[in-house]
Amino acid sequence: MRLVLASNNAKKLAELRTLFGALPVELVPQGSLGIAEAEEPHASFVENALAKARHAARAAGGAAIADDSGLCVDALGGAPGVVSAHYAVVELPAGDREQQRAAQDAANNRRLLADLHGVADRRAAFVSTLVALRHADDPQPLIAFGRWQGTILEAPRGEGGFGYDPLMFIPVLGRSVAELGVDEKNALSHRAIASREVLALMRAHWLA
Repeated sequence: MRLVLASNNAKKLAELRTLFGALPVELVPQGSLGIAEAEEPHASFVENALAKARHAARAAGGAAIADDSGLCVDALGGAPGVVSAHYAVVELPAGDREQQRAAQDAANNRRLLADLHGVADRRAAFVSTLVALRHADDPQPLIAFGRWQGTILEAPRGEGGFGYDPLMFIPVLGRSVAELGVDEKNALSHRAIASREVLALMRAHWLA
């Protein structure tokens, strides 16, 4: 079964391919099919994930899956939330997409630290919503949620991961997400939690 991923994020694709390895599913990034990214105008993760999945499914003429995820910080009223990937306004350098993404990540982290300067309550959660569709007009989307609780550090720690991983500290592990190995992160993350849930839904409703 081919499942088009409504994202061109190479690191997200790698994570999801690992997480979906247990199913007979070929995960194909939409960019490899010439599909442009969808607009994400909504205020919630689930609405944006559904919009992205429908866009990719319609363009590909088949099944699609979309992840909308981000960081929600309690003291900031849930921000950066759905704008996590573009929280900071920054002029991106010339270069390939991954270089630009790294520059945006660094700017986002700087803004988050500035917004939390002097704030004692640093509780936060990584949140992931996965939506899978058999076709663009599927009236029964499969929807799964994952939430990974932690706190925001006062300075980055670790070299792994991407996005806000260097600032997200997981108290039960005593490490930041960027200090975790790939396999450990893939077993514990918000995206892993949502992936296990959507895989169970696929087995029950699509592959039974």
